[in-house]
Amino acid sequence: MYKMEFYEEFQFFLKEGVCQDFDFKEPLSKLLLFETSKLLAGETTSLEEYVSRCTPEQNHIYYLCAPTRELALQSPYLEAFESSGREVLLLYTNIDDFVMANLAEFAGRELVSVDKANIDFGSNKKEEKDDDDTTPSLSTEEADAFCKWFKDEALPDQVSVVRVTDRLTSSPAVVTDSESGAMRRMMRFVDTDGSQEMALGKQQLEINPKHPIMIGLNSLREKEPPLAQVLAAQVFDNCLMVAGLMGDGRSMVPRLNDLMLSLVKTATQEFPNPPKPYVAPAKAEMIPDPEMVELAEKLERGELRPPPLDEDEDDEAKDEEEMELNWIDDNDDRTKSTSDD
Repeated sequence: MYKMEFYEEFQFFLKEGVCQDFDFKEPLSKLLLFETSKLLAGETTSLEEYVSRCTPEQNHIYYLCAPTRELALQSPYLEAFESSGREVLLLYTNIDDFVMANLAEFAGRELVSVDKANIDFGSNKKEEKDDDDTTPSLSTEEADAFCKWFKDEALPDQVSVVRVTDRLTSSPAVVTDSESGAMRRMMRFVDTDGSQEMALGKQQLEINPKHPIMIGLNSLREKEPPLAQVLAAQVFDNCLMVAGLMGDGRSMVPRLNDLMLSLVKTATQEFPNPPKPYVAPAKAEMIPDPEMVELAEKLERGELRPPPLDEDEDDEAKDEEEMELNWIDDNDDRTKSTSDD
């Protein structure tokens, strides 16, 4: 009853109380409910229930802000938490940033956003076993040179730090420690007319050295520097989009058009002759046997005679012929006798 009716009706008042009433902040925080990465959609849990499920070595409560559950579960920030088995609170409203910033901790555990850098995920034997050094990856020297190029040459005005991370499994990169991310969400909550857009400062970028995009981009930066610059900018904007830092996504359209044009040109060069449409094969025609044709022509000209008969066959043929002649003579006699009468 509380979850279905009372909380749905008064959750914003409870969250406002956590942000504004310091004396009752702690008791009010016990009434808050959140979805998590381990619960089914629509199921909620309290902070106390979350803490009860934490392992003894987990000293933090992790949360992720996203517009919807679907986008939250697709976030690259969750990859390391899924592989380490740690539960994450999913927050969907802008006021939740205020709540976490004002609450700061619960039951002696600090509230930490998943986009923070240097999160200790503990040991993960399953992941270490799966990553048995068989996956292609940038070497330490290649990764160092690539990070330096990304920061000093590709995007010197947009990134302050570029470093390698092992927190990513299926994503190429993420931005971390973005204080402006939470601030921008808070500004959107209080800015009703959109006139207070914050300027975006330099970001910290973490790259996945095992991702094919990063490996390919490292190769392209020497072979095709202009294309590598465009790809680096797109990777960075993708990270901003995931972190909720992208102000106006329309700025990416010209770059995306350039990338698609490059892809089309490459595909055209590799496959200059498009495949022909499928045509069903014609039905096979009967080819006459030359010997049979020759026999038919001889038969038509009368050149073909029946083979000679054996002696037995010849006698039988003569007997049959004689019997046939006798039968004809008998019939003729009967016919003549009838006429005389």
